[in-house]
Amino acid sequence: MKNVTRIVLTGGPAAGKTTLISRILKEFKQEDGWRVITIPETATDLISGFGIKPFGDCVTMEQFQYYVIADQLHKEQLALKAAQEVPEEKILIIYDRAVLDDKAYISDAQFEKTLAHFGKTEQQLIAGYDAVLHLVTCAKGAEYAYNFGNAARYESVEDARALDDRTLRAWSTHPNVHIIDNSEDFEDKINRGIAAIYSLVGQSAPEDEKRKFLIAMPDAAALVKDCGAVAVEMMQNYLVSTKPNTVRRIRQQRSGMDYLYFYTEKRSGEDGKHWVTERPISQKEYIAYLMESDILMHPVRKTKYRFNFDDRRMEIDIYPFSNDKAILFVYGKDRSQLRLPEGLELIKEVTGLAEYKNSSLAREQKL
Repeated sequence: MKNVTRIVLTGGPAAGKTTLISRILKEFKQEDGWRVITIPETATDLISGFGIKPFGDCVTMEQFQYYVIADQLHKEQLALKAAQEVPEEKILIIYDRAVLDDKAYISDAQFEKTLAHFGKTEQQLIAGYDAVLHLVTCAKGAEYAYNFGNAARYESVEDARALDDRTLRAWSTHPNVHIIDNSEDFEDKINRGIAAIYSLVGQSAPEDEKRKFLIAMPDAAALVKDCGAVAVEMMQNYLVSTKPNTVRRIRQQRSGMDYLYFYTEKRSGEDGKHWVTERPISQKEYIAYLMESDILMHPVRKTKYRFNFDDRRMEIDIYPFSNDKAILFVYGKDRSQLRLPEGLELIKEVTGLAEYKNSSLAREQKL
């Protein structure tokens, strides 16, 4: 029997929803029996793809919501049908905003009238979503990063805060709303979102603290046979920078028989803070971005072996440019003694060392 979990990601502008979707795609992998079905943000598709927009001389905001809700309901029906058709038993349906978000843009009376046009009530809609993750806009607590990643953003910081409040109010009647705020840094925010999703599907989230070690080249076949390791092929390319203090990169990652593609930007602020945004992209976009590759940086190809040992999540990265060394990642809080699978040989710990970061490996191609 299919186990389908339906989760809405919502929140004000620049909240991190797209980056969280990227993490979900990487965490809940086909190799582990998962299928993630994502429903993109409808309003953006209508504005950018069809030219239908609720400003200028096009349509009113109330008229625009008819288009949005019609498209959202259709996509949601298709997603539920697809969940029954795909071979995987564990299904995550991730909604990048859903119908209740539209209530934040029009009056309650207008929203009720629009739903009635489609033969729906608010309670019927709420019953169609298992949980809601409200990611608070970075205009509340992380203002320095508000415009990062979207130069075309038209809401002011004040408008973004007000829209965040209205969006949370729109979902307030749902019985399972999780608020993910900006109390710590952005990476922690995304990790809390991932932890909430693991909890919703009845699993413990992998611990995100990690140490990094240089090790002698392991026996990959033994990792698969003895540790149940799953191999994932990856390639990362660095792109020419187009903004100050910003690193751009793209990544291709195999997932089962399919490939996933991601675009990432990492911004470094004068205060030492970092803000990383990431979004899934199409194969066509990935190929286009390859034309912007930094010729001073080599592509970083690797095969990542993921497995659990001693109640810890571990990963080993094997690179084609090294015949005798690899990188081991050990997740979880430090313990008095680190236990490793038989046959693994530690050379030294390299946690935090710049020469073992991906950017250095792209330049030097050596371990």
